[in-house]
Amino acid sequence: MPKHAISGFHRLTRTQKISAAGVAAAGAAALIFTAVPGADGGQSKPEAVSVENVKPVAFSAVGTAAKAQQATIAKQAADSAATGKAEAAAKKAAAVKAAKAKAAAEAKAKAEKARKAKQAASRSAVRTAIPAAAPKAAPKATPKAAPKPAVKTYPNNLDGWIRESLDVMAKKGIPGSYNGIYRNIIRESSGNPMAINLWDINAQNGIPSKGLLQVIDPTFKQYHVNGTSWNIYDPVANITAACNYAADKYGSMDNVNSAY
Repeated sequence: MPKHAISGFHRLTRTQKISAAGVAAAGAAALIFTAVPGADGGQSKPEAVSVENVKPVAFSAVGTAAKAQQATIAKQAADSAATGKAEAAAKKAAAVKAAKAKAAAEAKAKAEKARKAKQAASRSAVRTAIPAAAPKAAPKATPKAAPKPAVKTYPNNLDGWIRESLDVMAKKGIPGSYNGIYRNIIRESSGNPMAINLWDINAQNGIPSKGLLQVIDPTFKQYHVNGTSWNIYDPVANITAACNYAADKYGSMDNVNSAY
């Protein structure tokens, strides 16, 4: 670049320098300096292009666009921050709500568990207080009743009376045999159950001998055998009482061979 061109640059005023620096900083305008040499030396005075040729409209337009862009970016940042805050607040609120719901659910579960435990304890106490019913025993089979032995019957004669008396004597442990009884009956009354002695010493004393084996009333009453009649003339009662007396005095009616 010619030296005189640089000297021509120093002719710019201070205001023009500031304007030129502002345009360069914004990058919105270009400064063009043109030096046209003359035909001779008298016309070699350098020409400087004035900064007035740079239209201030271009600078103004570039500044407005930058500001608008900066405003848009700032608004977007603000909107993003607001959105982030709102999302964070919603997330926090949801977390708090979830925590409260969880705490409520846990409290409900705990209360339900306590209720069931109390109910179980109550049932256990009731079961302890009320003894369990003993299992019912199986009904016992009713044993079949043993067939009753046929009632033994005896003929209403001397043979039947002696045999019935022997059965009673056997139950009471009174000794005696059929032959010993029969022999003494024939001697004493000839087998007449209504026989009575009105002439011997007993009769004289007012207590005559009576019945098959001629027993006096005091002897009959003393040696009477339970289960037989209290009628001294009853054949079975008379025989068993007489045999009971003979067993006490002689050991058995079999040992009696005369008045006794």
